[in-house]
Amino acid sequence: MARQKRQIGNTGLDVSVLGFGGAPLGNMYRPLDDAQAHETLQVAWDCGFRYFDTAPRYGYGLSERRTGDFLRGQTEPYILSTKVGRLLHRIDGDIPADRPFVDALPFVEVYDYSYDAVMRSVEDSWQRLGLRRIDIAYIHDIGSLTHGKDAHPRLMRDAMEGGARALDELKKAGLIGAYGLGVNEWEVCLEALKSTDMDVFLLAGRYTLLEQEAQESFLPECLRRNASVVVGGAFNSGILVTGPKPGAKYDYEDAPQHILDRATKIEQICTDHNVPLPAAALQFPLTHPAVVSVIPGASSPRHVTQAVEWAELPIPSALWRDLREQGLLRADVPVPGEDLLAGGGDAS
Repeated sequence: MARQKRQIGNTGLDVSVLGFGGAPLGNMYRPLDDAQAHETLQVAWDCGFRYFDTAPRYGYGLSERRTGDFLRGQTEPYILSTKVGRLLHRIDGDIPADRPFVDALPFVEVYDYSYDAVMRSVEDSWQRLGLRRIDIAYIHDIGSLTHGKDAHPRLMRDAMEGGARALDELKKAGLIGAYGLGVNEWEVCLEALKSTDMDVFLLAGRYTLLEQEAQESFLPECLRRNASVVVGGAFNSGILVTGPKPGAKYDYEDAPQHILDRATKIEQICTDHNVPLPAAALQFPLTHPAVVSVIPGASSPRHVTQAVEWAELPIPSALWRDLREQGLLRADVPVPGEDLLAGGGDAS
């Protein structure tokens, strides 16, 4: 499956349906040495991954450097995305101890969605990556979830009137191939579509086995506008891999009881059909015709090969039927083997 590709909107960019999420390459929560980072990327490449996502935030430049160092030596085509909205500034003094990235580079992030900052961010990413091109640029973490309801209107205006305008100019100049948002809120993606013609949205954790509210309005609007969706966080920060055990993570924190209860029901149905929970979690979003890729993060070669095994595992249609009958899947979302939405889609 990893070698299959889908096109982003009308851009002509074809991404592999399994992409590589680069946050772990920035030492997210645990250190990763350069050799293991390179080996993990190499195994992903050998498995057919040809879409790689990174961001300045991931290790405060470390993920971009490692990704660029690897891709620089490749001769086959690939698609690379990174993000804008944060500038990295040199740290004066001690490095903060509470950062989510361990042994990261000595920079701090400063939010700035303005035109000039986004132009500078793309230039800085080119330098860190050491590559001649960036295919997709996502405006990173705009939305009230990150910035609060009071600050969001001002920052959203900066992003749409400044940052998005900068990316549109870069696209028209042929310096990037596509742009959109990389966020954890489908609502802000829908808001952006009202004022821009974005190509693609990287939506993390909001179209999964646990959550399908994006189908209410956002995903149908993407189909109407021919905008594509890349799904990040298909495991909802881990609970759809580990199962609902004590300490299971959801949205980067300990899962609340109502999420544990829902995950327990989903896991039981998977067990009844002898299907690993993460296999169902990884395959589910790829059925939606708006979704072009799912990008699990990986910090080891085994994580990569495990994701491929989960993505290719045959799943009986009765599993999806049982999830729907128990109210764990919306009636209007497509599942493998079905075509419930106008426009069809690749159910692989």
